[in-house]
Amino acid sequence: MTNIEKARALIGTFASGDTEQAKSLLAEGYIQHNLAYTTGRDAFLGSVKSLAAAPVKTTVHNIRAFADADKVFLHTVYNFAGAGEQVAFDIFRFDTAGRIAEHWDNLAPLAGPNPSGRTQTDGPALFAHPDKTEENRALVKRFLCDVMQGQHPEKTAGYFDGDTYIQHNTAIADGVSGLGAALADMAEQGVEMIYTTTHQVLAQGNFVLAVSEGTFAGAPTSYYDLWRVENGKIAEHWDVMETIADESTWQNRNGKF
Repeated sequence: MTNIEKARALIGTFASGDTEQAKSLLAEGYIQHNLAYTTGRDAFLGSVKSLAAAPVKTTVHNIRAFADADKVFLHTVYNFAGAGEQVAFDIFRFDTAGRIAEHWDNLAPLAGPNPSGRTQTDGPALFAHPDKTEENRALVKRFLCDVMQGQHPEKTAGYFDGDTYIQHNTAIADGVSGLGAALADMAEQGVEMIYTTTHQVLAQGNFVLAVSEGTFAGAPTSYYDLWRVENGKIAEHWDVMETIADESTWQNRNGKF
């Protein structure tokens, strides 16, 4: 099995309840960064057992899957035991033995189409231009510093091909104009979206996932942003924002990032 196949198989155990398969895929010292769950392989297996025993079956619909060195990143829609559909980004790190050793994620409720009629998950799913992986990763790193962290906002237009930007954020319309209008509307309401630190930038071909930390409306926030790059310009964007839980509620001490 490839690492992507292993990662998909692991999340599939939430639906199948196959704890033996989950155990075979996980490293014994599995590190969990989802703050709602205890760390360790046994805790993961306990979650699989619990979901299998629930009266409503869990569903897992993986939409995108990419690999970068020892990590796999997935874009998936879950419905855990009938609690409601959630869109998620998962990152899995593999150890040298090929087992899943660490996990990070962001989840948010699945919402309706945005002002341009796009959903949180539609659009291209297969990567292209593998020879451009590092070039595209570097582009997104510069974009994060210049635009998202606000270091050089005057450079914003140069990252896009005119106003053709495709947007999947639930509240923002297509185009750089749509992004600008949404930010202006938030500013009017006194809502600030601040990016302070980028923790990971993963890439395969023309898809790049960035994991960042900051605040939204003053609340500590984890930002997972997936960009599709074409011809050296940012062409499309998907994201999942999640408020970081108060530390008093954390079920592990590994931290969100």
